[in-house]
Amino acid sequence: MAARRPAGGGLMEPAIDTSKPHSARVYDYYLGGKDNFAADRETAQQAMQSWRAVRTAVRENRAFLGRAVRYLVGEAGIRQFLDIGTGLPSANNVHEVAQAAAPESRIVYVDNDPIVLAHARALLNSAPEGRTAYIDADLRQPESILASSAVAQTLDLSQPVALMLVAILHFLVDADDPAAIVGRLLGALPAGSYLVASHVTPEHDPAGVGGLERAYRQGGIPAQARTADDFEALAFADLEMIDPGVVLVSEWRCPDGPRPLPAEVNWYGGIGRKSV
Repeated sequence: MAARRPAGGGLMEPAIDTSKPHSARVYDYYLGGKDNFAADRETAQQAMQSWRAVRTAVRENRAFLGRAVRYLVGEAGIRQFLDIGTGLPSANNVHEVAQAAAPESRIVYVDNDPIVLAHARALLNSAPEGRTAYIDADLRQPESILASSAVAQTLDLSQPVALMLVAILHFLVDADDPAAIVGRLLGALPAGSYLVASHVTPEHDPAGVGGLERAYRQGGIPAQARTADDFEALAFADLEMIDPGVVLVSEWRCPDGPRPLPAEVNWYGGIGRKSV
């Protein structure tokens, strides 16, 4: 799974607990990054023993994110992004993709990992015409995100916004009532806004994904894979789906060429538009 796990927020940089894995650092390990520790690597390696193609999956998810942002800027005319669960800086962050096409784009990043907070300056390197901001906050507390001064100073919530929940909803279990969280965030956005979301599924490799879930839970990271139908009902209820709808991330408006097998990807994604 990805680097997008919700947790606590605050203005001061929290201490980094290297004894426990964190989803952002596990994801960083999958991508070949260096911002991870022994506990993160142990969880990642256990997960990879079960789902051997997980590195293929995270690369496909990252590519989906880039294509989604390019669609939103180039075809939908979006210039504002609220990216919750941004993870560690990597290639083609949301603001880099958006501002390459529309330098005036504005982005607010939300995450909780102390290392992400330490790298926030890299994320804040906006184009002069645009703006970026970072919030250390908890997806399970949408009100604190929406009430943040960084959101108020960076985004105009009377104008359409793209809400990015890419590879984070599978870190919310049913007891968290994720549909209510998504609904609260979307409820604060005007008509013409969009939701981009992706989610790990057990449909194509139940044993492999099930082993990954267990590895994460044993490390103290909540995890719940969902079917395509459950994901769509959770994330996109009452939204107008953008073609091709909810599909494997490797299939969402992907250029022609070879594709990995569904059992290698195990990850759905889609974009919905709020029409009213």
